[in-house]
Amino acid sequence: MSDEIAENGTANGDVPEIELIIKASTIDGRRKGACLFCQEYFMDLYLLAELKTISLKVTTVDMQKPPPDFRTNFEATHPPILIDNGLAILENEKIERHIMKSVPGGHNLFVQDKEVASLIENLYSKLKLVLVRKDEQKSAALRAHLGRIDGLLERRETRFLTGDTMCCFDCELMPRLQHIRVAGKYFVDFEIPTTFRALWRYMYHMYQLDAFTQSCPADQDIINHYKLQQQSAKGLVSPTLSRQRNDESQGSALKMKKHEELETPTFTTSIPIDVNELNNAE
Repeated sequence: MSDEIAENGTANGDVPEIELIIKASTIDGRRKGACLFCQEYFMDLYLLAELKTISLKVTTVDMQKPPPDFRTNFEATHPPILIDNGLAILENEKIERHIMKSVPGGHNLFVQDKEVASLIENLYSKLKLVLVRKDEQKSAALRAHLGRIDGLLERRETRFLTGDTMCCFDCELMPRLQHIRVAGKYFVDFEIPTTFRALWRYMYHMYQLDAFTQSCPADQDIINHYKLQQQSAKGLVSPTLSRQRNDESQGSALKMKKHEELETPTFTTSIPIDVNELNNAE
């Protein structure tokens, strides 16, 4: 269908193979794109593949030029798409339910924790508001929300959100933190405060895990994801003006895309505070 970017687990028939189709990069159409749900389910399934309960195959699809067999099988459906023994699950809530109830070992990832669930629920919407334009009030709201997560981690003194092993909430939160870190800095110079030591300790541990690093999109793809959203939003304001702007900027946009394709992908995983201090604090 398109580029296969990762395979984890055994392929000898002892365990079921799960295929996850995810959005490809909007820059080169091959590597991992910056879809949050794609990364979340990639992480869930990668953890299960590490436990050898499944064999995982991950395939990227360029939604700007989807291949004919993808269109035939899925029409206008956008990834993520999970395929289990020939059965295609197409909607996010159904994918989550299928991982929890039907994928071997999946139920262990889905813990009940109302405090964590409510705490991370609206985090992403606050980032979207911050990215619309630089506004200190919106940035303060996002900082306050991150501060509450920092407070929970400090109070619980656990490696991850609900304990010392990862769960579905970590697979949901960490991709969002990465988008906040990369896109927030690029578009509005927003940074996660270094005073949020428990949060940085949490991110440090997540950066050590293959489940995160193997599923994480490049910084350039995260940035381009929001650039395209902003261009789309501007196009909705005035279709006529948008067409004029498109005609005028088409050449420069093509040059920009070519430059981005040639650029070596970067991945922000540094920690701005002393890692040894973090380790000693545990």
